[in-house]
Amino acid sequence: MKKLEIIIKPEKLEDLKAILDDCEVNGLNIVNTMGYGNQKGIVKKYRGAEYNVNLLPKIKVETVVAEEVAEGLIDKIVKEINTGNYGDGKIFVYDVEDAVRIRTGERGESAL
Repeated sequence: MKKLEIIIKPEKLEDLKAILDDCEVNGLNIVNTMGYGNQKGIVKKYRGAEYNVNLLPKIKVETVVAEEVAEGLIDKIVKEINTGNYGDGKIFVYDVEDAVRIRTGERGESAL
């Protein structure tokens, strides 16, 4: 199993949810977060004054999928979420040793 931690712009959340639904992903967690990457924030103008905004709003979506589904899902996300601009986001991939459904005690992929 693989855990995907997907960090995207807030306006791309509905697109990402549609992709996950198409790939029959069973569950996900969504967290509002703030951060920056290579661009170290942006410069904005307000009433003629420039100021740096170095913490930008982001959305972090976490899900666990079967190993054979992960690569295809990653490719689809990159293809459809990509705008070609800084701040599009990142996907972090982790190995998941086990999963346990508390209600039934099921383990492994059947717990997803």
